[in-house]
Amino acid sequence: MSYQRSAAHDLLDEAYHCHLGFTVDGEPRILPTLHVRIGDTLYLHGSTGSRPLLAARSDAGLPVCVAVTRLDGLVYGRSQFHHSANYRSLVAHGTARLVADEAEKRRVLTALVEKVGRGRSADSRAPSRRELAETALLALPLREVSVRTRTGGVRDEPGDYDLPHWAGVLPLRTVAGRPEPDAGVTAPLPAYLRPDRSPWHTPVPMSGAHVRLEPLAESHVDALYAATRDPEVWTHLSAAQPADPTGLAEIVRIALDAHWRGERVPWVQLDAATGEVLGTTSFYEIDPGHRSVAIGHTWLGRRWWRTGVNTEAKLLLLTRAFTELGAERVVWHTDLRNERSQRAIERLGATREAVLRRHRQRPDGSWRDTVQYAMLADEWPKAQVRLQERLRQAVPAGR
Repeated sequence: MSYQRSAAHDLLDEAYHCHLGFTVDGEPRILPTLHVRIGDTLYLHGSTGSRPLLAARSDAGLPVCVAVTRLDGLVYGRSQFHHSANYRSLVAHGTARLVADEAEKRRVLTALVEKVGRGRSADSRAPSRRELAETALLALPLREVSVRTRTGGVRDEPGDYDLPHWAGVLPLRTVAGRPEPDAGVTAPLPAYLRPDRSPWHTPVPMSGAHVRLEPLAESHVDALYAATRDPEVWTHLSAAQPADPTGLAEIVRIALDAHWRGERVPWVQLDAATGEVLGTTSFYEIDPGHRSVAIGHTWLGRRWWRTGVNTEAKLLLLTRAFTELGAERVVWHTDLRNERSQRAIERLGATREAVLRRHRQRPDGSWRDTVQYAMLADEWPKAQVRLQERLRQAVPAGR
Protein backbone atom coordinates (compact mmCIF):
# COMPACT_ATOMS: atom_id res chain seq x y z
CA MET A 1 0.00 0.00 0.00
CA SER A 2 1.28 3.44 -0.92
CA TYR A 3 0.05 6.97 -0.41
CA GLN A 4 2.76 8.62 -2.49
CA ARG A 5 1.44 11.27 -4.84
CA SER A 6 3.86 10.34 -7.62
CA ALA A 7 2.73 6.68 -7.64
CA ALA A 8 -0.92 7.75 -7.86
CA HIS A 9 -0.23 10.25 -10.64
CA ASP A 10 1.78 7.74 -12.68
CA LEU A 11 -0.98 5.13 -12.52
CA LEU A 12 -3.73 7.60 -13.42
CA ASP A 13 -1.71 8.92 -16.35
CA GLU A 14 -0.96 5.42 -17.68
CA ALA A 15 -4.54 4.14 -17.52
CA TYR A 16 -7.03 5.22 -20.17
CA HIS A 17 -10.20 4.47 -18.21
CA CYS A 18 -11.44 4.13 -14.65
CA HIS A 19 -14.57 3.05 -12.76
CA LEU A 20 -16.69 5.70 -11.09
CA GLY A 21 -18.73 4.65 -8.06
CA PHE A 22 -21.60 6.67 -6.50
CA THR A 23 -25.02 6.14 -4.96
CA VAL A 24 -28.45 6.80 -6.44
CA ASP A 25 -31.49 6.65 -4.15
CA GLY A 26 -29.42 4.80 -1.57
CA GLU A 27 -28.21 2.12 -4.01
CA PRO A 28 -24.67 1.73 -5.40
CA ARG A 29 -23.83 2.42 -9.03
CA ILE A 30 -20.55 1.91 -10.95
CA LEU A 31 -19.83 3.34 -14.39
CA PRO A 32 -16.73 2.92 -16.57
CA THR A 33 -15.52 6.22 -17.97
CA LEU A 34 -12.54 8.08 -19.39
CA HIS A 35 -10.43 10.32 -17.22
CA VAL A 36 -7.50 12.70 -17.33
CA ARG A 37 -5.40 14.16 -14.54
CA ILE A 38 -4.39 17.82 -14.50
CA GLY A 39 -2.25 18.63 -11.50
CA ASP A 40 -3.96 17.35 -8.36
CA THR A 41 -7.42 17.15 -9.95
CA LEU A 42 -8.91 14.12 -11.66
CA TYR A 43 -11.45 14.92 -14.37
CA LEU A 44 -14.07 12.34 -15.34
CA HIS A 45 -15.88 12.38 -18.67
CA GLY A 46 -19.63 11.88 -19.02
CA SER A 47 -22.89 12.95 -20.59
CA THR A 48 -25.08 15.75 -19.28
CA GLY A 49 -27.98 13.30 -19.11
CA SER A 50 -26.29 10.68 -16.88
CA ARG A 51 -27.40 10.20 -13.28
CA PRO A 52 -24.11 11.05 -11.54
CA LEU A 53 -23.66 14.20 -13.56
CA LEU A 54 -27.20 15.34 -12.84
CA ALA A 55 -26.66 14.66 -9.13
CA ALA A 56 -23.44 16.68 -9.13
CA ARG A 57 -25.27 19.87 -10.10
CA SER A 58 -26.02 20.67 -6.47
CA ASP A 59 -23.74 22.96 -4.50
CA ALA A 60 -22.83 20.04 -2.25
CA GLY A 61 -21.34 18.11 -5.16
CA LEU A 62 -21.41 14.33 -5.51
CA PRO A 63 -19.62 11.90 -3.16
CA VAL A 64 -17.75 9.43 -5.39
CA CYS A 65 -15.20 6.65 -5.35
CA VAL A 66 -12.90 6.14 -8.34
CA ALA A 67 -10.95 2.94 -9.00
CA VAL A 68 -8.20 2.17 -11.53
CA THR A 69 -6.55 -1.23 -11.96
CA ARG A 70 -3.71 -2.36 -14.21
CA LEU A 71 -3.25 -6.15 -14.30
CA ASP A 72 0.44 -6.95 -14.87
CA GLY A 73 0.56 -10.73 -14.55
CA LEU A 74 -1.00 -13.96 -13.31
CA VAL A 75 0.89 -15.78 -10.57
CA TYR A 76 0.77 -19.60 -10.61
CA GLY A 77 1.61 -21.16 -7.26
CA ARG A 78 2.30 -24.81 -6.56
CA SER A 79 -0.74 -24.70 -4.32
CA GLN A 80 -4.11 -23.32 -5.37
CA PHE A 81 -4.14 -21.08 -2.32
CA HIS A 82 -1.06 -19.18 -3.53
CA HIS A 83 -2.30 -18.42 -7.02
CA SER A 84 -2.44 -14.64 -7.29
CA ALA A 85 -1.98 -11.68 -9.61
CA ASN A 86 0.53 -8.89 -10.03
CA TYR A 87 -1.28 -5.58 -10.34
CA ARG A 88 -1.33 -1.88 -9.59
CA SER A 89 -4.57 -0.38 -8.33
CA LEU A 90 -5.74 3.01 -7.12
CA VAL A 91 -8.75 4.09 -5.11
CA ALA A 92 -9.69 7.76 -4.69
CA HIS A 93 -12.51 9.11 -2.52
CA GLY A 94 -13.97 12.57 -2.35
CA THR A 95 -16.67 14.96 -3.44
CA ALA A 96 -16.72 15.76 -7.13
CA ARG A 97 -18.01 18.98 -8.62
CA LEU A 98 -19.56 19.57 -12.01
CA VAL A 99 -17.33 21.68 -14.29
CA ALA A 100 -19.40 24.68 -15.39
CA ASP A 101 -16.77 27.09 -16.69
CA GLU A 102 -16.47 26.80 -20.49
CA ALA A 103 -12.77 27.68 -20.55
CA GLU A 104 -11.99 24.98 -17.97
CA LYS A 105 -14.11 22.48 -19.87
CA ARG A 106 -12.29 23.17 -23.14
CA ARG A 107 -8.92 22.89 -21.40
CA VAL A 108 -9.83 19.52 -19.88
CA LEU A 109 -11.25 18.08 -23.11
CA THR A 110 -8.09 19.13 -24.94
CA ALA A 111 -6.00 17.36 -22.29
CA LEU A 112 -8.18 14.25 -22.62
CA VAL A 113 -7.68 14.16 -26.39
CA GLU A 114 -3.94 14.76 -25.99
CA LYS A 115 -3.79 11.79 -23.61
CA VAL A 116 -4.78 9.38 -26.39
CA GLY A 117 -2.20 10.90 -28.76
CA ARG A 118 0.19 13.78 -28.27
CA GLY A 119 -0.69 16.25 -31.01
CA ARG A 120 -4.18 14.86 -31.56
CA SER A 121 -5.96 18.04 -30.44
CA ALA A 122 -4.39 19.93 -33.36
CA ASP A 123 -5.13 16.99 -35.66
CA SER A 124 -8.90 16.96 -35.08
CA ARG A 125 -11.85 19.36 -34.98
CA ALA A 126 -12.48 21.15 -31.68
CA PRO A 127 -15.91 20.65 -30.05
CA SER A 128 -18.75 22.93 -31.08
CA ARG A 129 -20.86 24.83 -28.53
CA ARG A 130 -23.59 22.22 -28.88
CA GLU A 131 -21.13 19.39 -28.27
CA LEU A 132 -19.74 21.21 -25.26
CA ALA A 133 -23.25 21.57 -23.87
CA GLU A 134 -23.85 17.82 -24.29
CA THR A 135 -20.59 16.91 -22.56
CA ALA A 136 -20.23 16.93 -18.79
CA LEU A 137 -17.10 16.74 -16.68
CA LEU A 138 -16.67 15.93 -13.00
CA ALA A 139 -13.68 17.34 -11.13
CA LEU A 140 -12.39 15.33 -8.18
CA PRO A 141 -9.61 16.76 -5.97
CA LEU A 142 -7.00 14.03 -5.36
CA ARG A 143 -6.88 14.23 -1.55
CA GLU A 144 -7.89 10.78 -0.32
CA VAL A 145 -5.94 8.44 -2.60
CA SER A 146 -4.26 5.09 -2.02
CA VAL A 147 -2.27 2.85 -4.37
CA ARG A 148 -2.00 -0.88 -3.82
CA THR A 149 0.41 -3.09 -5.78
CA ARG A 150 1.52 -6.69 -5.94
CA THR A 151 4.79 -7.49 -7.76
CA GLY A 152 7.28 -10.31 -7.83
CA GLY A 153 7.00 -14.05 -8.12
CA VAL A 154 5.42 -17.02 -6.37
CA ARG A 155 5.10 -17.04 -2.60
CA ASP A 156 4.46 -20.69 -1.85
CA GLU A 157 4.65 -22.43 1.49
CA PRO A 158 8.16 -23.83 2.16
CA GLY A 159 6.79 -27.35 2.27
CA ASP A 160 5.35 -27.01 -1.26
CA TYR A 161 8.56 -26.19 -3.13
CA ASP A 162 9.31 -29.84 -3.86
CA LEU A 163 5.89 -30.48 -5.41
CA PRO A 164 6.07 -31.52 -9.13
CA HIS A 165 3.93 -28.63 -10.37
CA TRP A 166 4.94 -25.77 -12.64
CA ALA A 167 4.98 -22.42 -10.85
CA GLY A 168 5.78 -18.93 -12.01
CA VAL A 169 4.37 -15.73 -13.48
CA LEU A 170 2.54 -15.16 -16.77
CA PRO A 171 3.18 -11.48 -17.62
CA LEU A 172 0.25 -9.56 -19.09
CA ARG A 173 0.37 -6.28 -20.95
CA THR A 174 -1.79 -4.11 -23.15
CA VAL A 175 -0.40 -3.98 -26.69
CA ALA A 176 -1.67 -1.63 -29.39
CA GLY A 177 -2.68 -3.29 -32.64
CA ARG A 178 -2.26 -1.83 -36.12
CA PRO A 179 -4.53 1.22 -36.53
CA GLU A 180 -7.54 0.57 -38.78
CA PRO A 181 -8.55 3.67 -40.77
CA ASP A 182 -12.18 4.58 -41.26
CA ALA A 183 -13.68 4.32 -44.74
CA GLY A 184 -12.67 7.22 -46.98
CA VAL A 185 -9.64 8.28 -44.93
CA THR A 186 -6.78 9.39 -47.15
CA ALA A 187 -4.64 11.17 -44.54
CA PRO A 188 -1.42 9.31 -43.66
CA LEU A 189 -1.14 7.57 -40.31
CA PRO A 190 -0.13 10.26 -37.79
CA ALA A 191 3.17 9.97 -35.97
CA TYR A 192 1.53 9.43 -32.58
CA LEU A 193 -0.04 6.19 -33.86
CA ARG A 194 3.10 4.83 -35.47
CA PRO A 195 5.19 2.31 -33.54
CA ASP A 196 8.64 3.34 -32.42
CA ARG A 197 10.74 1.76 -35.16
CA SER A 198 14.42 1.69 -36.04
CA PRO A 199 15.39 3.45 -39.30
CA TRP A 200 15.61 0.00 -40.90
CA HIS A 201 11.88 -0.50 -40.33
CA THR A 202 10.73 3.01 -41.27
CA PRO A 203 9.17 3.59 -44.74
CA VAL A 204 10.66 7.05 -45.24
CA PRO A 205 9.37 8.89 -48.34
CA MET A 206 11.85 8.98 -51.24
CA SER A 207 11.60 10.81 -54.54
CA GLY A 208 13.33 10.98 -57.90
CA ALA A 209 12.60 12.33 -61.38
CA HIS A 210 10.41 9.37 -62.40
CA VAL A 211 8.99 7.83 -59.22
CA ARG A 212 8.09 8.75 -55.66
CA LEU A 213 8.01 6.16 -52.88
CA GLU A 214 5.66 6.79 -49.96
CA PRO A 215 4.42 4.56 -47.12
CA LEU A 216 1.78 2.11 -48.37
CA ALA A 217 -1.72 2.68 -46.93
CA GLU A 218 -5.25 1.33 -47.27
CA SER A 219 -6.18 4.48 -49.18
CA HIS A 220 -4.02 3.30 -52.11
CA VAL A 221 -6.06 0.12 -52.72
CA ASP A 222 -8.42 1.31 -55.47
CA ALA A 223 -5.73 3.05 -57.50
CA LEU A 224 -3.31 0.15 -57.01
CA TYR A 225 -5.95 -2.29 -58.24
CA ALA A 226 -6.57 -0.17 -61.33
CA ALA A 227 -2.85 0.13 -62.10
CA THR A 228 -2.12 -3.62 -61.85
CA ARG A 229 -5.17 -5.22 -63.49
CA ASP A 230 -3.15 -6.78 -66.31
CA PRO A 231 -2.86 -10.55 -65.59
CA GLU A 232 0.77 -10.57 -66.75
CA VAL A 233 1.70 -8.38 -63.76
CA TRP A 234 0.72 -11.26 -61.44
CA THR A 235 2.18 -14.16 -63.41
CA HIS A 236 5.10 -14.89 -61.08
CA LEU A 237 3.98 -13.18 -57.87
CA SER A 238 3.46 -15.02 -54.58
CA ALA A 239 -0.18 -13.82 -54.45
CA ALA A 240 -2.89 -14.63 -56.96
CA GLN A 241 -4.33 -11.77 -58.99
CA PRO A 242 -7.23 -10.29 -56.99
CA ALA A 243 -10.65 -10.35 -58.67
CA ASP A 244 -11.66 -6.98 -57.26
CA PRO A 245 -10.44 -4.16 -55.00
CA THR A 246 -11.58 -6.11 -51.94
CA GLY A 247 -9.12 -8.85 -52.82
CA LEU A 248 -6.33 -6.35 -53.24
CA ALA A 249 -7.28 -4.75 -49.94
CA GLU A 250 -6.54 -8.10 -48.27
CA ILE A 251 -3.09 -8.20 -49.89
CA VAL A 252 -2.40 -4.66 -48.68
CA ARG A 253 -3.65 -5.59 -45.20
CA ILE A 254 -1.19 -8.50 -45.08
CA ALA A 255 1.65 -6.15 -46.04
CA LEU A 256 0.68 -3.58 -43.41
CA ASP A 257 0.27 -6.24 -40.73
CA ALA A 258 3.77 -7.50 -41.57
CA HIS A 259 5.08 -3.96 -41.25
CA TRP A 260 3.41 -3.58 -37.85
CA ARG A 261 5.18 -6.77 -36.72
CA GLY A 262 8.52 -5.40 -37.96
CA GLU A 263 8.83 -7.97 -40.77
CA ARG A 264 8.43 -5.74 -43.81
CA VAL A 265 8.63 -2.10 -44.95
CA PRO A 266 6.10 -1.48 -47.77
CA TRP A 267 6.01 1.52 -50.09
CA VAL A 268 3.59 2.58 -52.81
CA GLN A 269 5.18 3.71 -56.07
CA LEU A 270 3.79 6.99 -57.45
CA ASP A 271 4.44 8.93 -60.63
CA ALA A 272 6.81 11.70 -59.52
CA ALA A 273 5.04 14.29 -61.68
CA THR A 274 1.34 13.38 -61.41
CA GLY A 275 1.10 11.38 -58.17
CA GLU A 276 -0.60 8.50 -60.04
CA VAL A 277 -0.26 5.12 -58.31
CA LEU A 278 2.02 2.80 -60.32
CA GLY A 279 2.70 -0.17 -58.03
CA THR A 280 4.31 -1.17 -54.77
CA THR A 281 7.65 -2.47 -53.42
CA SER A 282 9.10 -3.45 -50.03
CA PHE A 283 12.05 -4.20 -47.82
CA TYR A 284 11.78 -7.58 -46.10
CA GLU A 285 14.05 -10.08 -44.28
CA ILE A 286 15.29 -7.02 -42.40
CA ASP A 287 18.30 -7.83 -40.20
CA PRO A 288 19.96 -4.72 -38.72
CA GLY A 289 22.32 -6.89 -36.66
CA HIS A 290 23.85 -8.43 -39.78
CA ARG A 291 23.22 -5.25 -41.82
CA SER A 292 21.21 -7.09 -44.42
CA VAL A 293 17.89 -6.50 -46.17
CA ALA A 294 15.95 -7.92 -49.11
CA ILE A 295 14.06 -5.98 -51.80
CA GLY A 296 10.90 -7.53 -53.18
CA HIS A 297 7.10 -7.85 -53.08
CA THR A 298 7.29 -5.57 -56.11
CA TRP A 299 4.41 -5.11 -58.54
CA LEU A 300 4.39 -2.47 -61.23
CA GLY A 301 1.59 -1.77 -63.69
CA ARG A 302 2.48 -3.04 -67.16
CA ARG A 303 2.05 0.45 -68.61
CA TRP A 304 5.23 1.50 -66.75
CA TRP A 305 7.41 -1.44 -67.74
CA ARG A 306 10.52 -0.43 -69.67
CA THR A 307 10.35 3.12 -68.34
CA GLY A 308 12.63 4.69 -65.76
CA VAL A 309 10.27 3.82 -62.88
CA ASN A 310 11.67 0.43 -61.84
CA THR A 311 15.29 1.50 -62.33
CA GLU A 312 14.86 4.64 -60.25
CA ALA A 313 12.82 2.86 -57.56
CA LYS A 314 15.64 0.33 -57.15
CA LEU A 315 18.20 3.16 -57.10
CA LEU A 316 16.25 4.88 -54.31
CA LEU A 317 15.94 1.64 -52.31
CA LEU A 318 19.60 0.72 -52.76
CA THR A 319 20.68 4.23 -51.75
CA ARG A 320 18.49 3.92 -48.66
CA ALA A 321 19.98 0.52 -47.81
CA PHE A 322 23.68 1.08 -48.50
CA THR A 323 24.20 4.82 -48.05
CA GLU A 324 21.68 5.74 -45.34
CA LEU A 325 21.32 2.50 -43.33
CA GLY A 326 24.86 1.19 -43.82
CA ALA A 327 23.81 -2.20 -45.18
CA GLU A 328 26.51 -4.70 -46.09
CA ARG A 329 24.24 -6.87 -48.20
CA VAL A 330 21.02 -6.46 -50.23
CA VAL A 331 19.18 -9.56 -51.46
CA TRP A 332 16.57 -10.32 -54.16
CA HIS A 333 14.48 -13.46 -54.63
CA THR A 334 12.59 -14.40 -57.78
CA ASP A 335 10.87 -17.43 -59.26
CA LEU A 336 13.19 -19.66 -61.29
CA ARG A 337 10.62 -19.45 -64.12
CA ASN A 338 10.66 -15.65 -64.12
CA GLU A 339 13.50 -15.00 -66.54
CA ARG A 340 12.43 -11.40 -67.15
CA SER A 341 12.84 -10.62 -63.45
CA GLN A 342 16.20 -12.38 -63.33
CA ARG A 343 17.55 -10.31 -66.21
CA ALA A 344 16.27 -7.10 -64.55
CA ILE A 345 18.01 -7.96 -61.25
CA GLU A 346 21.24 -8.78 -63.09
CA ARG A 347 21.10 -5.39 -64.85
CA LEU A 348 21.08 -3.78 -61.40
CA GLY A 349 24.53 -5.26 -60.82
CA ALA A 350 23.49 -8.06 -58.43
CA THR A 351 25.20 -11.46 -58.42
CA ARG A 352 23.31 -14.74 -58.73
CA GLU A 353 24.19 -16.75 -55.64
CA ALA A 354 21.96 -19.82 -55.37
CA VAL A 355 18.77 -21.63 -56.26
CA LEU A 356 16.66 -22.30 -53.16
CA ARG A 357 14.74 -25.46 -53.93
CA ARG A 358 11.08 -25.66 -52.94
CA HIS A 359 11.52 -22.30 -51.27
CA ARG A 360 7.93 -21.02 -51.47
CA GLN A 361 4.52 -22.11 -52.67
CA ARG A 362 2.89 -20.48 -55.65
CA PRO A 363 -0.76 -19.36 -55.50
CA ASP A 364 -1.75 -22.58 -57.31
CA GLY A 365 -0.16 -24.67 -54.56
CA SER A 366 2.89 -25.81 -56.56
CA TRP A 367 6.34 -25.39 -55.07
CA ARG A 368 8.63 -22.84 -56.62
CA ASP A 369 12.40 -22.90 -56.80
CA THR A 370 13.74 -19.44 -55.98
CA VAL A 371 16.78 -17.77 -57.51
CA GLN A 372 18.66 -15.67 -54.95
CA TYR A 373 20.72 -12.64 -55.94
CA ALA A 374 22.74 -10.30 -53.76
CA MET A 375 24.74 -7.08 -53.94
CA LEU A 376 27.46 -6.25 -51.41
CA ALA A 377 28.41 -2.85 -50.07
CA ASP A 378 31.72 -2.73 -51.96
CA GLU A 379 29.84 -3.50 -55.20
CA TRP A 380 27.38 -0.66 -54.67
CA PRO A 381 29.45 2.34 -55.92
CA LYS A 382 29.95 0.77 -59.36
CA ALA A 383 26.29 -0.31 -59.54
CA GLN A 384 25.17 3.18 -58.52
CA VAL A 385 27.04 4.78 -61.41
CA ARG A 386 25.60 2.24 -63.84
CA LEU A 387 22.04 2.83 -62.61
CA GLN A 388 22.41 6.60 -62.82
CA GLU A 389 23.64 6.27 -66.41
CA ARG A 390 20.68 4.05 -67.31
CA LEU A 391 18.30 6.61 -65.79
CA ARG A 392 19.66 9.37 -68.00
CA GLN A 393 18.58 7.28 -71.00
CA ALA A 394 15.28 6.05 -69.54
CA VAL A 395 11.82 6.70 -70.95
CA PRO A 396 9.75 8.99 -68.68
CA ALA A 397 6.99 7.28 -66.71
CA GLY A 398 4.15 9.18 -68.38
CA ARG A 399 4.92 8.04 -71.93
